Amino acid sequence: MPMIRRGAQVPARWLLLACGILAIVIPSRPAGAADDGIVDVHTLPRLDGAVEDTSRPDTYRVIYTVPTPLAGTSDATRKLLSADGWVPYVYPLDERSAALTFKKGRQGLRVSFTQARGRPDQSAVFYTPNRIYANVPFPEGAIDLVFDETRPYLSCIAPGALDATAAFFTKDMAAMGWRKLNPDTASRWPNADLAGAVPNGVRVFYDHPDRDATHVYQKPVMLTLTRRDDGRTNVEIRVAPFALPEVLEADDDMAGLPRPKPTKSARGLGSASSNKREISAAAIAELPAVRAFYQRELAARGWQEDGSAPLAPGDEVAIKISNSDETGVLRLGRKYDFTMVSLTAQVKESALAARAKAKKEADARFLSDALGTAQQLIAADDIRRKTQAASLSDAPLTALADGKTPVPLPENAEAVTFEGGDGHLEFSSASSVKALSSFYRAALKSSGWKEQPSVINQPNMAVMAFSKGGKSISMTVMQMGPKVNVRADGSGLVTEAAKAAAGAEVEVQAKSAEPLKPDPESPLPVPTQRSSKSLATTKIPGGEAPLRRELEARIPASLDEVLAFYRAELAKLGWQEKTDGAAASAERAQIEFTSPQGPAVLKLGRAKGETTVSLAQKNADAAAKAEIMPKAGQARLMLGNMAANEVALTINKQTVKIAAGAGGPQSPKGPMLDLPPGKYVYALRLPGRPARSESLTVAAGEAWGLLVGPSGDVLPLQMY
Repeated sequence: MPMIRRGAQVPARWLLLACGILAIVIPSRPAGAADDGIVDVHTLPRLDGAVEDTSRPDTYRVIYTVPTPLAGTSDATRKLLSADGWVPYVYPLDERSAALTFKKGRQGLRVSFTQARGRPDQSAVFYTPNRIYANVPFPEGAIDLVFDETRPYLSCIAPGALDATAAFFTKDMAAMGWRKLNPDTASRWPNADLAGAVPNGVRVFYDHPDRDATHVYQKPVMLTLTRRDDGRTNVEIRVAPFALPEVLEADDDMAGLPRPKPTKSARGLGSASSNKREISAAAIAELPAVRAFYQRELAARGWQEDGSAPLAPGDEVAIKISNSDETGVLRLGRKYDFTMVSLTAQVKESALAARAKAKKEADARFLSDALGTAQQLIAADDIRRKTQAASLSDAPLTALADGKTPVPLPENAEAVTFEGGDGHLEFSSASSVKALSSFYRAALKSSGWKEQPSVINQPNMAVMAFSKGGKSISMTVMQMGPKVNVRADGSGLVTEAAKAAAGAEVEVQAKSAEPLKPDPESPLPVPTQRSSKSLATTKIPGGEAPLRRELEARIPASLDEVLAFYRAELAKLGWQEKTDGAAASAERAQIEFTSPQGPAVLKLGRAKGETTVSLAQKNADAAAKAEIMPKAGQARLMLGNMAANEVALTINKQTVKIAAGAGGPQSPKGPMLDLPPGKYVYALRLPGRPARSESLTVAAGEAWGLLVGPSGDVLPLQMY
């Protein structure tokens, strides 16, 4: 396949810190010296038809689009880079990642893909350098390569026989600065055992005494080669067991259960108060050390071992455990260089019954106490109201002279608020509810208003409704402490002069706004002249980068001024306006942008004399890394369940069962569905409850979450 090379050699000074490795000081190079541990991604081959995205030039990353669908682009890129000498591999426990990783000599490369923005027939390709912190040789022609450049770890199948493969590693490990350990050089490791025999194979230990940009890792490694029946050789390089901790420290609990440190990954389901909880983890330690950790930690928490449990696939150890309230199973096994942990705990039936009884008794006590308190408060409030009512006057009222409202005001009206444009009147008075009600019934009747019957006519509250000539007035008279509040609304209170004045005032306000200035503290542009602002971000549970950011604001300025402000400020951030589909008028505007992080849209409108702003930005890289990027032309739906039991959700003629805790902070990978754009009615079924239905509208390129809450309510949230 033809290759396109673009760009000049650029000195690279970037040191990527990955997988929790602490920064280690490397001997400095002269200013401007090239870092041959970092590949210049601008010189790498690209697929036919590649068009580079130059909207945000980046020395250490290349983004280009090609006119092929996503799946075909990934396969073609793998073949293209392999032909250029780059060897593909996968990370341990990350075999299903959509991203590609490669190694070539001492350089690493990560390639990710997304659908091109707005083009389902195009793909975007991202080239990013990847620092190799502990380099080891790959046998030529090896398959099933699993590699982690930070510990290091390597497993693969070499095509050669055992002796040839051993000779290859002897030569190439030495060429990379690794030296074979012997009793003298291994003396700093008191538990080092270099004499371990391998059936049908060989084992050699190495360390790397020199520190440079490619070998900042200092722990010794163990190379194990074993002969296969087909004549090939199994290869594994991992940290030497004697260099790993024998006594593990406790990390923060998950689901109320102990977790060892260090771990590559861990997740929990439930909490310390849940009826069922569990934790799974990949511990970077030998199995005996992990078992000793759990024996220590569980015993300290009142657990005891009750013998062996049946082994499941991958288990080397399965132990039944229990305490006074729970039973559980601890399972340990080996995968790659990890000890895989699975610990589950289930509350006993007897404990569940005791908890239910204790809760019932506590609820009964609470209700009894609450009822007694409420009765005392009601009695005290009744006394207070009667005392306050006694101070109110029942004397007949006369109208205030020279009143400027459509209905008369009593002579003792206080704190009068009248809004003729909206038809609203409110004031307070020292007269009683009875006196004020009688005043308005008489005054409005004499003016031709007809009262509609009302059932609310109490000493402390009265509701009245009047009508005349197609207009209406509703009035509420209510005792509020030592005063009576009167509130009236309706078309009978609207004055044309007030409506015209209000309209003119809004128009003047919209045209007289001062030049808009950006708020330097806001992560998305917004003027300092605003009446309200809110910023929301959505993330995958456990993720760091936001998938979507959305700004909502109200600006006391004309729509034209606000639109000009955003065009200027977004251009400063490298956002490019898309002309397709853009719409703008005096009352609303909607413009789509291409931002360095991903697609974005600006929506403007008018409400109550202000311009409303909705600015949403998506992060394509974060969505691709979280593996929630929708398929071309479709929307993606992610399902979660925070309820205590499994639920079933039916949408688009598909029924999906969602386990308790799925899609939550401790178990972020819930079920996912891809849907064509449109409006859908979905039904949720919970055990023991009737099904409830809601609707959801999705557009192409969007990712939505449907999270079932503890009470069974469904929260829809746009994630991307």
